Amino acid sequence: MASGEREQPRFRRVVLKLSGEVLAGSVGYGIDTEVVESIARQIKDVQALGVQIGIVVGGGNIWRGVAGSAKGMDRATADYMGMLATVINALALQDALEKLGVVTRVQTAIEMKEVAEPYIRRRAIRHLEKGRVVIFAAGTGNPYFSTDTAGALRAAEIEADALLKGTKEEGVYDSDPRTNPEARKLDELEYLDLLNKGLRIMDSTATSLCMDNNIPIVVFDVNSYGNFRRVVMGENIGTFVRGDRGDR
Repeated sequence: MASGEREQPRFRRVVLKLSGEVLAGSVGYGIDTEVVESIARQIKDVQALGVQIGIVVGGGNIWRGVAGSAKGMDRATADYMGMLATVINALALQDALEKLGVVTRVQTAIEMKEVAEPYIRRRAIRHLEKGRVVIFAAGTGNPYFSTDTAGALRAAEIEADALLKGTKEEGVYDSDPRTNPEARKLDELEYLDLLNKGLRIMDSTATSLCMDNNIPIVVFDVNSYGNFRRVVMGENIGTFVRGDRGDR
């Protein structure tokens, strides 16, 4: 690279998937404002590179539909409650971003026009092209689908270069690192590895959707400040998932 030439991001348009658990921080429930602010600062840093950013948020820090269903609640009702929880998280992240001067739009798959725009694909792309961060809330708008699937779906719809899954772990491991001290982080995987080995980093519907549309997945530790930028710039961190084992 010539002296003074600016290094270019590897990805120009991405979907960042954030679980509700990440937003809860070490407490494990609710919203940790310090964590949300840290993530917002990372997003601002990446946006400054000219990268277009869509974000899909989960709601597990507030409510998990599967857990409600397991306790006897109607599954569809429990899932709709989970979708509403994602809207709360989206608004919290929007507030943190806008305090940093980042222009955002929240779009929801369930219409609630008093607090957010309805999800419209062309409008979302237009916001991205204008340099706005778009936060996609309420999952797919349908019960029985995870927010991971919503992330894969939105990534396909807006023609994102990658789906980046920010977690509390450094990447994908061959077993649970919380229970197995010998667990080994995997630097690179194929989509079929996630489907066949039961690695549980993303559900099969989301993985299949990325595989069918050739959308690479990067799983990384979003709590380590600067990792979002490193992933976008193409640094070898986290776990890279795609259809073949060619060069990253």
